[in-house]
Amino acid sequence: MALSDQNDWFEEEIEPHEPSLRAWLRSRFGFDSAIDDIVQESYIRILKYKGRTEVTSPKAYLFRTAHNVAVDYLKDLKKRQAEPLDEGSNIVHLEDWDNAKDILQHRNEVELLRSAIDSLPERCREIFVMRRVHGLASAEIAARLKISTHTVSSQLTIGLKKCTEYVQRATGNKLELR
Repeated sequence: MALSDQNDWFEEEIEPHEPSLRAWLRSRFGFDSAIDDIVQESYIRILKYKGRTEVTSPKAYLFRTAHNVAVDYLKDLKKRQAEPLDEGSNIVHLEDWDNAKDILQHRNEVELLRSAIDSLPERCREIFVMRRVHGLASAEIAARLKISTHTVSSQLTIGLKKCTEYVQRATGNKLELR
């Protein structure tokens, strides 16, 4: 495959899925700080192996590659955390309590949001997750579910309203719809 053909293929078939890939990585693995690295490494692997394998579903290939990169990242992270420091090491590990609080707060917020989404009616939840978590366009959701885009829009509005109300009840805070 010529370099210009490979670049065209990449721009047309892979890059448009980046927003949904990033959302999927956040929801699946829960980390934000490494997402840029994982996406870039996924792109490198795809470009490296593109000529060697036939890709029938570029989006699936991208997501599978990113999944493998993320798993490798987590294994490496776990390995690095398990390695003891040398006695003579000058590295001092200080717990960043502000960051730990932020992480805990973020996890609690994510769990609250999951509960809010789980409380939605089945079809509404399905549409809401496809749009807000996976980043699919309303037209794509409508085509996949064989419903009108108006129905998708209505269900998204209902889902957002119900999730907002759920979070407000649980926290006692007034939230704005976005």
